[in-house]
Amino acid sequence: MAPLVRNRIRGMVIHAVLFIVLGFWMVPQVYMLSIGLRTPAQAFDAQLFTWPVTFDNFVTVISDNPLGLIFLNSLIITVATVAIVVAVSSLFAFACAILRLKGSIFLYTTLLTTLMVPLASMVLPLAILLKNFGWVNTYIGLILPYAALGVPFAMVILKSFMEDAPRELFEAARVDGCNAWQTYWHVALPLVRPALVFVTIWQFIVTWNEFFLALIVLTRSEMKTLTIVPMQYSGLYMANPGALFAILTLIALPLILLYVLVQRAFVRGLLAGAVKG
Repeated sequence: MAPLVRNRIRGMVIHAVLFIVLGFWMVPQVYMLSIGLRTPAQAFDAQLFTWPVTFDNFVTVISDNPLGLIFLNSLIITVATVAIVVAVSSLFAFACAILRLKGSIFLYTTLLTTLMVPLASMVLPLAILLKNFGWVNTYIGLILPYAALGVPFAMVILKSFMEDAPRELFEAARVDGCNAWQTYWHVALPLVRPALVFVTIWQFIVTWNEFFLALIVLTRSEMKTLTIVPMQYSGLYMANPGALFAILTLIALPLILLYVLVQRAFVRGLLAGAVKG
């Protein structure tokens, strides 16, 4: 058999296996959407699809909540958090990996320890601190904690990418008269663009889906984010499962669309540092 034919058959087999794996992976998402399209009498049927379908649950969710305002709250908090995390972590990674400022390695090691601290253990101190600052029911009351929690992970990713970058490029920039800021902006950031894309997408997903801290900090209905809305449709007896899964579908939809649009860049960011040379 010719090598070209063998490669084509191998590619078809690999794609077939991947489609099967994708089908299994999509079952929970499909089931979530299916329950959101069911009548109350069909809500607990152990079937992946039921008939007839109804959009009453989505209508209920939209009529019960100012989803436009809630969506805007989530978007503002998420975008602001992502911007702060990318800016702070890239600057710190540059200072630590390229400039090698005095004390940066100690600060880097100290920040790494925060990755081992569970969020639940920080909720009470954060709540007290935010109350003292008057930041309860404010955007900044969530943006700053989210950014503080996201910077250490992003810093690890960006620092490793900058350390793998050719040192000659930074030395050439210095010889050409670039100062530290110009080197960071024109040399370092373009070199680690795949890592920046990965950090941006990852932080967006993490911040968009965060529930625990938002539940503590946001107590006014006009300030709540999308992840808090499902609480009003769930309880001890799960009073309205159709509406619950309808709002969960609406929460997941932006993330699915985001990943579909940027999946190539996301995967490229994951793999960019896997092979050197």
